[in-house]
Amino acid sequence: MYFAWLREKTGIGSETLAAPPAGVETVADLITWLKTRSPGHAAAFANPALIRCAVDQEFAAPEKNITTATEIAFFPPVTGG
Repeated sequence: MYFAWLREKTGIGSETLAAPPAGVETVADLITWLKTRSPGHAAAFANPALIRCAVDQEFAAPEKNITTATEIAFFPPVTGG
């Protein structure tokens, strides 16, 4: 799932994969792979430091394994006020 400006840049709110592509085992691997999906994906994931991720609704670091994940969400950092 993509939220906020990530959704705007990719042009979609979500997409479904049957399984992670070959060689994609972590959040960081997935981001690298997603950059190859389209010019919009490349723009959305151009600076991974600006993106937060949740795997199965829990915040996840780039090294988090995703091979058994059922939901992965990407969103910008959240600020309070």
